[in-house]
Amino acid sequence: MQIRHSTHPAQLPGFDTDGLRQHYLVDDLFVPGEIRTVYTHEDRIVLGGASPSPGESLKLESASPLRSQHFLERRELAVLAIRGTGTVTVDGTEHELGTRDCLYVGQGAVDVEFHATDENTRFYLFSTPSHASFPTAVARFDEVDVLKLGDQSTANVREIRKFVHADGIRSSQLVLGVTSLAPGSVWNTMPPHTHDRRTECYLYFDLPEEHRVVHLCGEPQNTRNILVRNEEAVISPSWSVHSGAGTHSYTFVWAMGGENQAYDDMDPVAVTELR
Repeated sequence: MQIRHSTHPAQLPGFDTDGLRQHYLVDDLFVPGEIRTVYTHEDRIVLGGASPSPGESLKLESASPLRSQHFLERRELAVLAIRGTGTVTVDGTEHELGTRDCLYVGQGAVDVEFHATDENTRFYLFSTPSHASFPTAVARFDEVDVLKLGDQSTANVREIRKFVHADGIRSSQLVLGVTSLAPGSVWNTMPPHTHDRRTECYLYFDLPEEHRVVHLCGEPQNTRNILVRNEEAVISPSWSVHSGAGTHSYTFVWAMGGENQAYDDMDPVAVTELR
């Protein structure tokens, strides 16, 4: 389990390209045959990737930074199948996940194992601390409500699906959904915003290997950017904007943990205010 420490806005101007990437970019989550995790002190979130091969099982274990007997002793977890299909076994019960389906696992589950149906199966893991236990549940990509936003004239036609939230799968503090951009659209979350009460992380996927997303971060009056490849994630502290534009359409997982679960609890920033 890799550890990332919190940063202060005043540190950002001192980061060069490598510094930005070391603090905020997560670029090695998906390695065949492994579970990789990153623990960030920003709201104590854990990001992870499980990439099992067919016929093998990968078990989610605790790690030293958690100081717990098992991973979900004091945590909750959301799992999204970003590529391929497979099953996740939670305390002996199998849950089948199709591509882009989401599984929520509540605090207190002991054994969590990942199994692949094909060679390309990849599971994205997002975990936050939890102080209450909610039932394990599955949300299907094709069954959740779809919010359609954007306009082709501003290149941001997109569909938003919320999986774990106050009116969907219940959780202690975790909130997660998926935004899919239409062909020809490249901008996400523009105009941008900040969440002073939550940390948000983006995982970009369904992006062709030869393309990139330019992810905008930093304070609204002092922005920086990070070039992001397919299946890489960005950690956005509560003081940072999080927005981006790609050289191709793509999909991304947005996930949050913090003070509350209100989807619209955000501080908008007008495009004209950005610097």
